[in-house]
Amino acid sequence: MTSTLHRTSGRSLAALAAAAALVLASCGDDDGAEPGAGGTSPGAPTSTEFEFFSWWTGAGDSEGKQALLDLFAERHPDVEIIDATVAGGAGTNAQAVLTTRLQAGDPPDSYQRHVGAELQPDIEAELVEDLTWLYDEEGWRDVFPEDMLELATVDDRIYSVPVNIHRSNLIWYNPAVLAEAGIAAPPASWDEFLQQAATLEAAGKTPLTIGPSWTQKHLLENVLLGELGAEAYSGLWDGSTDWESTEVTDALDMFTEVLAHSNVDEAAADWQPALDPVIEGDAAYNVMGDWANTYFATAQGLAFETEYGVTTSPGTEGIFNWLSDSFTLPVGAPHRDLAVEWLRLAGSKEGQDTFNPIKGSIPARTDADTSLYTGYLEMPLTDWNDPEIELVGSLAHGVVAGGAFNTEIDSALGEFVASGDSAQFASAVKEAYEANQ
Repeated sequence: MTSTLHRTSGRSLAALAAAAALVLASCGDDDGAEPGAGGTSPGAPTSTEFEFFSWWTGAGDSEGKQALLDLFAERHPDVEIIDATVAGGAGTNAQAVLTTRLQAGDPPDSYQRHVGAELQPDIEAELVEDLTWLYDEEGWRDVFPEDMLELATVDDRIYSVPVNIHRSNLIWYNPAVLAEAGIAAPPASWDEFLQQAATLEAAGKTPLTIGPSWTQKHLLENVLLGELGAEAYSGLWDGSTDWESTEVTDALDMFTEVLAHSNVDEAAADWQPALDPVIEGDAAYNVMGDWANTYFATAQGLAFETEYGVTTSPGTEGIFNWLSDSFTLPVGAPHRDLAVEWLRLAGSKEGQDTFNPIKGSIPARTDADTSLYTGYLEMPLTDWNDPEIELVGSLAHGVVAGGAFNTEIDSALGEFVASGDSAQFASAVKEAYEANQ
């Protein structure tokens, strides 16, 4: 399989190529470990230190990560684990720090990236090792879904190990707020949301809460998905759907209308505080991925279905908008032998069933112990393994757009949120897409 992921600009590649040269120059001292057959290091790991870099600091994130690190520590009790984390921004803050480190030739032993286009610049600059050999050794092609592997594959090679699946297309709500306003159920379409918004505002409630720019992008992808459907939405990322078509600009106009019934003028600093008005009963809805479940249930101690509820975002029933956290093997990893063992654990059934019930996600593997996934998690686990459910990749979380193309979308979106000019936004994104092929 050959990926259709978008290419970065020449300027971006030049910068990353320079970073790769710095990293390769630092590869001489890997605690004496040289790659053996299939890319492995011979014998048991000999390193005494392992650095893992991620953005997992919030409720559920940090506990799930710690459970996996604890399992790794059990297998390597003499190893000092350095848990390097950078909080906030759905990983955007961490990725900025990581880029600086990679450009300085100072990679961690393994770092977090979303599966898909987000990793493309690192692959093109040769900052990460090809892990196809590890997939073959561990038999992972037989337990990871083919659709996901296709998006993770570039020129018949795979460069990261997915540890989970999150769902993007969800709308969270406060059942008591809906009941108070006389609303029987969450909206099945964005048109219905607009109707409910008028009712909620008349009752003194904020219809929809929102956070910083990445949460606005998260909302955008799900309004587009709900208005366009799975096929046309996916076509936005492979060129088969014209950004300047009437159907797309109409969907963009719907996004503007939805934002008009949100608190975007007082947007929260991050996704957790954006959920707080829903929890406190001042607002009805929030569109967010299923990591929100851990905030509701673990951090706030709320009861699922009685104190908070969730369903697929308007217009997306029968569709699973997915993203996946994955781990890499950087070129020049200081303790490569332990990094390989970390990746083996992350991709294993034991590792994924240890991590995901706590993290609030489901395994990327298809052979999960289903008894571990209760409450909200039953829904995504069932849908992920249902062949009738249509799978699409997330924009905001790196699956369908990466590198310069994604950066240009971010810039255009900031202007679009301020101006509401859907034609201008569509034209800018179309131009960015064509420039990055």
